[in-house]
Parts: sequence; structure tokens; C-alpha cells
Amino acid sequence: MNDVSLRRWLVASLVVNVFLVGAVAGGAARWWLAERSVAAADPPRGLRHAADDLPAEQRRSFLIGLRTARRGVAEPLQVAREGRQEVLRLLREPRFEAEAVAQTLARTRAADMAARERFEAAVLDFAATLSPAERQKLADGLARRSPQTSSAPSSSRP
Repeated sequence: MNDVSLRRWLVASLVVNVFLVGAVAGGAARWWLAERSVAAADPPRGLRHAADDLPAEQRRSFLIGLRTARRGVAEPLQVAREGRQEVLRLLREPRFEAEAVAQTLARTRAADMAARERFEAAVLDFAATLSPAERQKLADGLARRSPQTSSAPSSSRP
């Protein structure tokens, strides 16, 4: 190979390598920034995160109460899950049977309500053990996990 040909290959290699390094660096920066924005945009909203502002011992007690309630409602949750699948199956049938869908929805709703009652009772039992300041923290945590509630008072303006 002569010097001109070798130089052309070196320049081409340099251009390709600079492009690849830039692509990798840009992709890494974009991934890092996207991960940070997703973490910042979506605070944890599960019921188990409602007690995050409480002291560790009380948070542990809250989680144990929720775990106990979850074990107690395993069957209704399974019934509700199966009911939702059954509703979808019935809706896909060529012949629509409104009565069958309505009955399945009623069973699913009853199972969901039984589970909800159990979880609400567990939260209520836990809240009864807290001081007023700690109950305020729990209420704030519960409000944070639901997009339908806000801690700001509503305006009286029309």
C-alpha cells in the first residue's frame, strides 16, 4: 500500500470511529437522562408507599398489616381476576349475552369490594395506633398515591 492509500484509510477509520464514539456517548446520555426523568416523574403510588414518611418501625407495622390483609383476600382477588378475564371472553363471543356479562361483572365487583373492605380495615386499624401528627403523614401519603385526591383545599370560586 502506498502512503496516499494508507492516509485515506486512516482518515476514513478516524471518521467512522469518531461517529461511533459520538453515537455511543449520545445514546448513553439520552438513556441516563430518560431514566432520571422517569424516576422523577413517577413517584411510587402503591398503597404500601403511603407510610413512607413514617418512622421505620411504624412503616414495618403498616406493611405487615397490609401483607396480612393481602393474604386474607387472596381468594377474592383471584375471583375478581378470573371474573375480568371471563368478561373479556364473553365480550369477544360472536353472540353477545348481556345478562351473562352483567352477572359476571356483579361477581367481580363483589369480590373487588370484599378485597377493598379488607384493605381499608387494615389501614383503619393501623391509623388507630398513630398520633395525630403521624396520622397526618399517613393521610398525606394516601393522598399522594391517588391522582384523584389533592392535599390543596378546593377553591370556592366558580
